[in-house]
Amino acid sequence: MKHTCMVISVADIKAARKFYEDLFGLELYQDYGINISFTCGLSLQQDFHWLVNLPEECILRKSNNIEICFEEQDFDDFLNKLKTYSNIEYLSEVIEHEWGQRVIRFYDLDGHIIEVGEDMKMVINRFLASGMTMEDVSVKMDASIEDLTKLLNS
Repeated sequence: MKHTCMVISVADIKAARKFYEDLFGLELYQDYGINISFTCGLSLQQDFHWLVNLPEECILRKSNNIEICFEEQDFDDFLNKLKTYSNIEYLSEVIEHEWGQRVIRFYDLDGHIIEVGEDMKMVINRFLASGMTMEDVSVKMDASIEDLTKLLNS
């Protein structure tokens, strides 16, 4: 068995497509009108209730029980781009997790939680550039040197 995609409910397929293409640079894979898929495995479905055969009132907005995660190599540049979207509702400001990754969380146009985090390779490289040894990074990130090395070489 293989995972093929994640489908999220959207109110306006055209607006949602533009949002995900413009903000995240996602590339369209398939377009079926009220359902589209991106090459990354994310799909958007307008009239979701029809697709899953549930009453429309059962489709919740802001259920806050799932998040769509992205990683960005140039995190600061992404934050500047995000500021140009005046209608974004943030869950919080940028936070730095104890393992060193900076992230920001906000809602998309349909109330789904989006997390954009600093690319983990960039986090490791930032620590190394600051003078930390690989052993220091291993302790900070609570990950083995082998796993960190594997990540850097992937």
